Amino acid sequence: MTVEHHDLHHEFPDMADQIRDLKMKDRHFSRLFDEYHVVDREVRNIENEAEAASDERLEALKMKRVHLKDELFAMLQQA
Repeated sequence: MTVEHHDLHHEFPDMADQIRDLKMKDRHFSRLFDEYHVVDREVRNIENEAEAASDERLEALKMKRVHLKDELFAMLQQA
C-alpha cells in the first residue's frame, strides 16, 4: 500500500518560510508541530502495517491529525 505524506511541508509547500519562522519563535506552534508529526508517524506506521491497531484507533489518530493540522494552518495564516 502506498501511504501519502502528510507532513506539513508537503501539506503547505508555499508556507515553508512561515513554518520555519513559527517553529523558532512560537513555542506553542513548535509543540503542536512536533505533536502533529508524532501522530502522522503513528498513522503511517499503522497504514504501512508496521504497527498493529484497531480501525477505531487509526480513525481517532487521523481525526487528531486533522485537528492539529487545522490549528497549525490557522496559526500559519495569522503569521
